[in-house]
Amino acid sequence: QVQFVESGGGLVQPGGSLRLTCKISGNIFMFTDVAWFRQAPGNQREVVARIFRYGSSYYTDSAKGRFTISKDVAQNTVYLQMNSLTPEDTGVYYCNGNPEKPWGQGTQVTVSS
Repeated sequence: QVQFVESGGGLVQPGGSLRLTCKISGNIFMFTDVAWFRQAPGNQREVVARIFRYGSSYYTDSAKGRFTISKDVAQNTVYLQMNSLTPEDTGVYYCNGNPEKPWGQGTQVTVSS
């Protein structure tokens, strides 16, 4: 059973940075892409950034220019570098692939002064 383990969240001030890590307990190449999602309080889970099998990436407008998604295929790990954080970035961050597998626990990101 493939599992996703997210880590790296925390409390950060506006303008700060965090690097999230998604460890996949399986071969990352089983997925056509892997994405980071955010679930803000009271909202549905939504995609933030996506990285495709051969390296191209996609960002939502709010993430573009501030976030960078990357991966280490040897470690079956996907990262999300988040800079210039704002309170609107607050939420639980999850990763998952395509095809979708069971969701992990996520990692909480709180941006507050």
